[in-house]
Amino acid sequence: MAKKIIFLDRDGVINEEVGYLHKIRDFEFIDGVFESLKKLQDLGYEFIVITNQSGIGRGFYTEKDYHKVDKWMKDQFKKKSIKILFSIHCPHLEEDNCNCRKPKPGMIEKCFKKYEISKKASWVIGDSERDIEAGISSGISNTILLRSGHRINELETKAFSIADSIKDITKIIDSKMTP
Repeated sequence: MAKKIIFLDRDGVINEEVGYLHKIRDFEFIDGVFESLKKLQDLGYEFIVITNQSGIGRGFYTEKDYHKVDKWMKDQFKKKSIKILFSIHCPHLEEDNCNCRKPKPGMIEKCFKKYEISKKASWVIGDSERDIEAGISSGISNTILLRSGHRINELETKAFSIADSIKDITKIIDSKMTP
C-alpha cells in the first residue's frame, strides 16, 4: 500500500530559522511541532524531511556537521514516539543547477524511487515558495505555506493553504483527508 507522506522542510518549519543552522545548540524546535506530527502520525502519515543546505556548498559547515544535527533532531522526535522515515538534503548552491535544490523536485523524486508514495494523499509543508514549487513539480498538489520562516508573498503563492506555523497544519490536513 502506498504511503501517505508529509514532506517537511526543516529550517523555518521544524525549527526556528536562524540562517545556516549547523550546531545543535542553535537548534530550537518550533512550538507545536511534536504535537502536530504526533496527531498526523496517528492519522497514518509518515514524515520525510527535505531541506536545502547551501551552507555546505558555501563552506560554512560540513556534511558531517549537517548529519550530526540531523541525527540529533531525529533522536528528539524518536523520544516523543515520532518516526522520521527519511531525511534528504541538497548541499548545492543555486548556480550549481542541480536537480535536487528546491524549487526543483529532485529530492522528492528520489523519495518516490525509494518508497511507494501516494502523491494524492501526501503533503508538502514549507516556509518558502521554493518548497511549494518542488511539491507541485513532483505531482503533489497538497501544499501548505507557513508564515514561520522566510517572508512570503501570500498573494502570489501556489500553495493549497497558508498557515501561521506547523501547529496549525493538522486542521488543514484533517479537513482534506483522502481515502
